[in-house]
Formats: sequence, C-alpha cells, structure tokens
Amino acid sequence: MALAGVAAVVTAAALCLSGCANLGYYWQSASGHLKMMNAARPVGEWLADAQAPERLKERLALSQRIRAFAVSELGLPDNPSYRRYADLHRNAAVWNVVAAPEFSLTLKTWCFPVTGCVGYRGYFDEGEAKAEAAQLAAEGMEASVYPVPAYSTLGWMNWAGGDPLLNTFINYPEGELARLVFHELAHQVVYASGDTMFNESFATAVERLGSTRWLATQAGEAARSEYAAYDGRRGQFRALNLGMRRRLEQIYEGKEAAERTQQARAAMKKIAYDEYRASYLRLRDSWGGDPARFRGYDLWVERANNASFGAQAAYDDLVPAFEALYRREGGDWRRFYDAVKRLAALPKDERHKLLKEISGA
Repeated sequence: MALAGVAAVVTAAALCLSGCANLGYYWQSASGHLKMMNAARPVGEWLADAQAPERLKERLALSQRIRAFAVSELGLPDNPSYRRYADLHRNAAVWNVVAAPEFSLTLKTWCFPVTGCVGYRGYFDEGEAKAEAAQLAAEGMEASVYPVPAYSTLGWMNWAGGDPLLNTFINYPEGELARLVFHELAHQVVYASGDTMFNESFATAVERLGSTRWLATQAGEAARSEYAAYDGRRGQFRALNLGMRRRLEQIYEGKEAAERTQQARAAMKKIAYDEYRASYLRLRDSWGGDPARFRGYDLWVERANNASFGAQAAYDDLVPAFEALYRREGGDWRRFYDAVKRLAALPKDERHKLLKEISGA
C-alpha cells in the first residue's frame, strides 16, 4: 500500500548551498526533480497530440475536471500544479526510506531547510533508497522502502510549471485520482515545518472529505461502486493495522514495558507479528475473488516492521481531529483552512494537544 506525501528533500535540495553536508544526496534530489519537470508538457498539448493514446487523453481530461473542482468546490489553490503531465517510465515518483528502532514506532528523522525535520528520506533511484535502508539496518534500525506515486513541492515550484500529473497515478480509479490530487494540493495550503503527522493527517482529511463530495456530485454510479469496494477494503486494512500499532505500543511503551527484559519484548513482538499476518490472511480471504488482486497488500504485510507502522501513523492518527474541526467550522472550507493555519502557527505540542481536544481523544 503506497503512501503519498511531501518529498521535502526536493525543496531542500533546491535551497541547499555548497556548504551543505551530504551533497551527493542533495544532488540526486535536485537533478531527479529537474528531470521530472523537464519531462512534463501542458495537458492541452497531450490532448491535441494525435500520437497520444485515447485512454491517456480520457484520464488527463478527467484530471482537469478534478483540478477545477478542487478550486471551485474545495477552495484549493488555483495555480499551475497538476496542469501538466509527464511519463517517467517507472512506477514511482520517488522511493521513501523510513526507519525506527527495534522496540519503538518512533521514526528516525532527517532535517532539511524550509521543510524542517521529516520522518522519511526520498530518493529518485530505488537502488539508492534500498542501499540507504540496508545501511540503517546495519546500524540496528528497522528500515522500510516504499514507492511514492506523487509528492508536493509545497507551491515553491509553481513559477516553473508546478507539480505535474504523472504516469505513476494517472490511471488510478476515479475516486483515488481525485483523492491524490486533493491531498497534494492541500500541502500547498498549510504546512507546519517539522511536523509530518500534522501535515499528512491534514492532507489526508482534505482528500477524504473532498473525494466524498466529488463522488457524490460528479462521478457516475460505476465510479462510486468501484470506489466503495476499494475504500471498504482499505478501511478494513487500516483498522487491522491500527490494532497492530496499538498492540506494539503496549509492548514497547505500556505500563509494564519497562519491567520486561529485551528477550521478553522480542518474544511478544514476534507473537504479535505472527498473529497480525494470520489475521490479514483471514481478512483477505473474506474479500473473495482472485487473491492476486491484493498483491500490494500482501507485500505490505510481508515486509511490515516498526518503520512501516510508524510511517502509516503519520497519515492516520490526527485525521479524525481534522475532520471534527471541519465540522466545527460548519463545513466551510475557507474557515477550516484558516483554523488549520492558526494551529500550524502554534508550537508543535500545543497544536497536537488542541487537536486531541477537538477530536475528544
């Protein structure tokens, strides 16, 4: 299950001066992003290109209806982003590396200019991402690499054409395509430096609320049915993973955790993972159909570790609070965004405390 998010490293690379450490990493970020930008062409050119496949033209036309809806109905930015398209000839925009200790779900962080500290490190080359993960594993961390279909440059690159549509997600089902566009545009509305959970949970709330409205008012019955089945499975999978995260937190941080030996925690952790994977197989069987359709879920579960669960928490944990805030603001997008901006201006601990109070947690 791919997780979309902000590749903060791109902005950092563009702003890094010659004195920055680890110039090789910054160079791959900057050069990789520039190659992607150079590959992008305006959607209008693709639609007028007699050589472009009709299926692609249909998807690009749909993307522009979604893009217009984002502005008119959700109050998202009206700028050059997602008005150009690029075929990267690969299945991901970037690959993110995440890492966590053996007995914790707290992600290792990397710090960059402007975007602050984030719980992942992005690479335009999958091999380099895997090499980084291997190095972290050699240092005793649990590391994971996952493909990211899209990322946001937070509006910093709108002067150069903005964030493009990509082959990595253009063929997503209609509801999923809408979700992704809404999510990435939300990052251009509010971004709190150094607070991945706040940023990703806010964008996830916008994508959920926005896609619900899109499907109800713009999509056909086939698209709604397709999305309902897909989102139903996703909801069950997230619930399973949330239960696993809570179980691991009890093993690592619960009241009795300090009294356990490392060997005891390791044994409890193994049992938890074994039971989690068995529960997933039962869930997958309940979905019916050809199990091969769920290969993405299979791979996620097969490779799941502390880093995987830690990364997923960033996209989920504060979403109910943001949805509650949206309702509190009467479903008015402008008021909602203004309220989120006020939260973003607060110190991190204070904004999280207020969000928990809003959600009643």
